[in-house]
Amino acid sequence: MGAALLEFCRTTGVYGLSFGAILMLGVACLLLYLAIVRGFEPLLLVPIAFGVLLTNLPFAGLMKPPVLEITAAAVHTVEPGGLLYYLFQGDHLGIFPPLIFLGVGAMTDFGPLIANPRSLLLGAAAQFGIFITFIGAIASGLFTAQEAASIGIIGGADGPTAIFLSSKLAPHLLGAIAIAAYSYMALVPIIQPPIMKMLTSKAERSIRMSQLRHVSKKEKILFPIIVTIIVSLIVPAAATLVGMLMLGNLFRECGVVGRLEDTAKNALINIITIFLGVTVGATATAEQFLKVETLAILLLGVIAFAMGTASGVLLAKVMNKFSRTGINPLIGSAGVSAVPMAARVSQVVGSKEDPTNFLLMHAMGPNVAGVIGSAVSAGVLLSLFGH
Repeated sequence: MGAALLEFCRTTGVYGLSFGAILMLGVACLLLYLAIVRGFEPLLLVPIAFGVLLTNLPFAGLMKPPVLEITAAAVHTVEPGGLLYYLFQGDHLGIFPPLIFLGVGAMTDFGPLIANPRSLLLGAAAQFGIFITFIGAIASGLFTAQEAASIGIIGGADGPTAIFLSSKLAPHLLGAIAIAAYSYMALVPIIQPPIMKMLTSKAERSIRMSQLRHVSKKEKILFPIIVTIIVSLIVPAAATLVGMLMLGNLFRECGVVGRLEDTAKNALINIITIFLGVTVGATATAEQFLKVETLAILLLGVIAFAMGTASGVLLAKVMNKFSRTGINPLIGSAGVSAVPMAARVSQVVGSKEDPTNFLLMHAMGPNVAGVIGSAVSAGVLLSLFGH
């Protein structure tokens, strides 16, 4: 009886708890607190945090790979893998991120970008942080070029893009990179305002912008088709992400596939967000996460994000000097592709200087340009280092 009881105790998760597992369970609870109590992007952080929780429960085996028996005749599954292991294949094979882009495209109005094409420059400027961080990661001596490229893309503030590129170039770092990318996306309202205020004066933050012109239905239909062709011809490696983004947007704008639009922007993106979030969190095991390299990734990630925010604001300041119509530099910070969080931050910071100044629609131009810019940047990096 005593031996049986002892054997039972050895099979419990309590027996298998290590310091690393306890620490990661604490990280999961902290992320859940930020999501539920503080309201930091709960749609992202709740599934990610719960994935961290599940993967660090001893003996649960949710990310355990299957045990296979390979013979000359066939391959047999001796023991199936864990649930999250199979769902994770959607991340590993680069399936989930493009599907997220499909939903984002169906939800996104590119009208502000079409009405003000200069916004494209601000979206491009915000990608500057990606390449500065890439250089910094190489210079640190801790990472290869492929790993540095995957870390740099965090500066685009685009979780699906970070996952897509990491799965191709540095799959062993996917967990740390994805959690850093999504965490910084969730912390946009905290990270960006101090940078925006430091780089602008009160007068600049109070600039009123002229009303955007009306964008015709024909323009909105042609935009995703033209962008897909141009981007795919110049950077073929970006075709997967940009193509899915623009297909979703075409669903939205063409007006003849309402059911497909509704599915893409509601049911599909919600399902994929659950799978993506939980499986990304599930990669953050104590063994993989508690490393010097992970801390370096978190540090380089926030640097990338800060540089992207700053470069967008600074370019907007320069453009304002040469523009006949005023450009509020605050909209430059929205060039990172955290849609629509970054655009809302521009509005909030601007409204604190002048409550009657409405910047949201103007900020959406750089914001959606940043989505395209981050996908193109990922394609460039994939073309350079994916061989």
